[in-house]
Amino acid sequence: MYKTLNAAEQAAPAVEARSLLKIYEKNRVVDGIDLTLPVGKVYGILGPNGAGKTTTIKMLTTLLKPDGGIAKIFGHDVQKEANTVRRLIGVTGQYASLDEKLSAYENLFIFSRLLGFSPRGARKKAGYLLAEFDLEDVAARLVEKFSGGMRRRLDLAASLISEPPLLFLDEPTTGLDPRNRAMIWDLIRGLVSKGTTVLLTTQYLDEADQLADRIAVIDRGKVIAEGTSNELKASIGANTLHLRLDGGNNTEKATAIINQILGVKCAVTDDLNISAPMKTPGLVTDLLIAFRNVGIGLSEISVQKPTLDEVFLTITGHSAKEKSGGAI
Repeated sequence: MYKTLNAAEQAAPAVEARSLLKIYEKNRVVDGIDLTLPVGKVYGILGPNGAGKTTTIKMLTTLLKPDGGIAKIFGHDVQKEANTVRRLIGVTGQYASLDEKLSAYENLFIFSRLLGFSPRGARKKAGYLLAEFDLEDVAARLVEKFSGGMRRRLDLAASLISEPPLLFLDEPTTGLDPRNRAMIWDLIRGLVSKGTTVLLTTQYLDEADQLADRIAVIDRGKVIAEGTSNELKASIGANTLHLRLDGGNNTEKATAIINQILGVKCAVTDDLNISAPMKTPGLVTDLLIAFRNVGIGLSEISVQKPTLDEVFLTITGHSAKEKSGGAI
């Protein structure tokens, strides 16, 4: 059952991790991660597939033993006080943990009973959650006949049966269409408005931008940047210069000239498209002259406010949707 936070727990961070480490076959899939999540906020962990996001979640939720470092939930050590931690959290993984041969109502009723609710209490809880997540019309339908969006809503509802003060969401909208993603986002905002703290992992830049109060950018098992969305964007410059080459296999030559003249690391999205933080706008003219002098042609040029995708590209040199290699 749900455990009410005492004064000491309310004063502690919802999540605190220091030098968290996990090694698989000599590969550091989580390599010394530090995280601090304040109560009542959405904290986003952003990174590509394989960056170590899910492994981090598993350690924080007592599902996996760390090989080093410490992690605490509301001040409780995840290894030494695992049972207490489990009463303080809810977890929604990447894949629905539902019985497909049961109806939506039956799933919620059984989960409620397993968590200690009386039959009457379980019926009441199941009915409340079906209404809260707009699933009343399909309460009697077997889960195997649900769409992806309906499954995610039901899975999220199941993770909230015990009304945990901290909810872990591991890529909750992966594979959903834009309409269902927006619906899940609204549900998450609603939970936070009622006092739930959320730790969210995602590979979607717009999702982190929309939901997270603070964001940790993870790549190859390490936190490589942390801050609010605006702070991360500002870290690469007020604006971003976008260039599209007109061909000629000049990408490597162009990036070298950008580095030399603008003094910044640029991001290459493909053989023709390059973006770079524009910290000194006056140098762009010098850059274009240098391109002309060496015969590099441009088909497009534009200046835009940076996005989180460009932040990730600039910091890591690759997209957040690319597999980073090694970590999981």
